[in-house]
Amino acid sequence: MPDRPTREIRDSKVLAAMSHPLRRRLLDLLRVDGPSTASALSARTGQAVGNISHHLKVLAACELVEEAPELARDRRERWWRRSADVLSWSPSDFPGDPVAAAAESLLLDRQAGLVRQWFAERDGYPEPWRRAAFTSDHWARLSVAELAELEERILALLSSVADREIPDDGQERKLVFLTVRAVPGQP
Repeated sequence: MPDRPTREIRDSKVLAAMSHPLRRRLLDLLRVDGPSTASALSARTGQAVGNISHHLKVLAACELVEEAPELARDRRERWWRRSADVLSWSPSDFPGDPVAAAAESLLLDRQAGLVRQWFAERDGYPEPWRRAAFTSDHWARLSVAELAELEERILALLSSVADREIPDDGQERKLVFLTVRAVPGQP
């Protein structure tokens, strides 16, 4: 598994920039598909090129994306890539900051939206894919240390499948959204 550059987010301005729904989608597209132009991102998102360019400039100002001039075929073409593969932040680094609360809410909305999209489209997938998709929830009594260990183990497992070399074994592979949440709560 390759080392992935990680950016620890500690500035609420950067957190706000990356939490905007379209910017979050652009960051996801650049991570999944690799470097791209504003025109290609426009085609993928259905947004105007000027709107995409604006949001890329906002992300660049926060050093979340950077230009990739070596990919351009001429001086007019601008390619963009993520500055870091992993963006990491914790609400505990932003005590009382409404930006962090909004960022968490927007992230939850995005994750739930992707799952809702699956629910709406799943009948269009072959039966093996419908059977393979899953959801699960559990309750466990954990200490803070145990919860931290669980996070480390789950993130290592997710990274092992997300960052691997894709085998050339002839099997069909689809892009799969993986998300995990573990929060204290009551049934």
